[in-house]
Amino acid sequence: MDAGQGLSTSEVQSIREALAAGRKPRVVFTASAGQIAGQVGQVIELTDPEVSDEFVVVRFGRDELPFSPADLAVAPKGVTRRVVEPKPEPEPQESPVVAAPEFVLDTPRVPAQRQEEPKVEQTEKPPARRAVKAVKPKGPAGLTVTLAYADGEWTVAAQQGSKALAKPYVVKPAEALKMVGLVDVPGVQEAVEQILGTERAEAEQQADKLRAELAEIEARLAELREAR
Repeated sequence: MDAGQGLSTSEVQSIREALAAGRKPRVVFTASAGQIAGQVGQVIELTDPEVSDEFVVVRFGRDELPFSPADLAVAPKGVTRRVVEPKPEPEPQESPVVAAPEFVLDTPRVPAQRQEEPKVEQTEKPPARRAVKAVKPKGPAGLTVTLAYADGEWTVAAQQGSKALAKPYVVKPAEALKMVGLVDVPGVQEAVEQILGTERAEAEQQADKLRAELAEIEARLAELREAR
């Protein structure tokens, strides 16, 4: 069994998919795992790799410990868990005791008491337990507020981590300019003012066009009134 190479990114993804399907993939500990190298465990959970490098939680015996991908490798098919059992120590042999002959006059013979051999209890040594590193508590997810301009409209959206707090909603150009004014970044406010200037010029042209059309309509209406 080759336990010298850690898990690759694709193997970690395969393990993630297997956990999602309800399976617990088997892995073998590499040399970087220390005394338990070559042993086999089951992956039961993948935590957040951004919080700790040891995000692969493996069940080994009665322990559930986090490891890094470098400490693990995919176990070949057909491999079962191998536990090293301690060899029993040989029982101590006592030298036979030879009793000297006893001469007794008119006394009943007392049978010798049976000597019990000492029992040697064998205790299994538990597997070496890897020290668990303290996992730092995960802080709150980052908050992102986005001010965007597209198709002549300004929109604002808010998102915390992967959760959308506020979907994009339309704001007035003046409100957008105030928001940008809070950001002291060279070039940002100038870009916003340029966009607003372009929109203002287009609105003025459209207003002039509508006023001209309205003047023509009013003149036509005046002619129709005089014809009565």
